[in-house]
Amino acid sequence: METHITTKGSRVIRILSGRSNSYIVKSGLVNLLVDTGDKSSYNKLIKGLTSLNCFTLDYIVLTHSHFDHCANTALLVQRYGCKVILSKIESPMVSEGITPIPKGTLSVTKILSALGRKFESSFASYTPFTPDIEVEDCYDLSIHGVNIKIIHTPGHSAGSLSILVDKEIALVGDAMFGVFPGSILPPFADDTKQLFKSWQKLLDSGCTSFLPGHGKRIERKLLNSQIKKQSYVKN
Repeated sequence: METHITTKGSRVIRILSGRSNSYIVKSGLVNLLVDTGDKSSYNKLIKGLTSLNCFTLDYIVLTHSHFDHCANTALLVQRYGCKVILSKIESPMVSEGITPIPKGTLSVTKILSALGRKFESSFASYTPFTPDIEVEDCYDLSIHGVNIKIIHTPGHSAGSLSILVDKEIALVGDAMFGVFPGSILPPFADDTKQLFKSWQKLLDSGCTSFLPGHGKRIERKLLNSQIKKQSYVKN
């Protein structure tokens, strides 16, 4: 399992990869899971947690409400009794277990998005659940003895969140895409203008590594170059 360690000793471990990434953050006495994957990944997720001796979970933080990031949440809450943190904007979606298909950012994904909206109820649904903590702009977990902050980074979806660990590592969900070399633009995003503002917000956080919901780690240098590229295109 790919592991990242901050200078303060917090560990961020990728326990699911492939279709989408899930991460366990171990900071102090707190175990925090970021995203829960799609339905097919449940057994793999439990196996990964068990191998890390994570027999308790304190929190599940969902970067957004799409099925490939939150479909196992209800089962995990039943198993671990943990609290779920999600954007307030996307609480209605998880309460119904639905995934609004986002717009495409590329020619091919615009077509896929249009097709997906016709069939979303058949493949993008999941067991509904109710979040315990709803984030508007920012939620600080320092009151629990850990240096973890959750911030609003919209663009891919209206309520997308990112998790900042020790001001060094950011778990960004689909605000960035780590699949295509030299690019971080996700293939789907409802509002690209907001997305680019979120990139700047993440750069301003001071974090040096950005862990996406799909693909590999993104370094600060690449994020900075992508922001400059978008500014050049806009001008």
